[in-house]
Amino acid sequence: MKNLAGLMKQAQQMQSKMEEMQEALARLEMTGEAGAGLVRVTLNGKGEMRGVKIDPKVVDPADTEMLQDLIVAAHRAARDKVEAASQAEMQKVTGGLQLPPGMKLPF
Repeated sequence: MKNLAGLMKQAQQMQSKMEEMQEALARLEMTGEAGAGLVRVTLNGKGEMRGVKIDPKVVDPADTEMLQDLIVAAHRAARDKVEAASQAEMQKVTGGLQLPPGMKLPF
């Protein structure tokens, strides 16, 4: 039963670390750029959009499609940064424990 008690203690510690990580990620902000920085999108660690900055040079009423594409590209870049930061934090919490493919924490 010592092993079970130790396992439960480790699980509680991991849960506590996960909660701390989630709080840290919520405060994290990552910015993605497109068009050499003409469009910038900022997301928090939960993937919620916090801001969009568009350089006036890229605003052309006759070509809104390009602006739309730049916003999507900047959002994708920011999301990729958030995911990379999240994975790095997860590695810290799990101590490098490899989870099965497709399994995400928290459940």
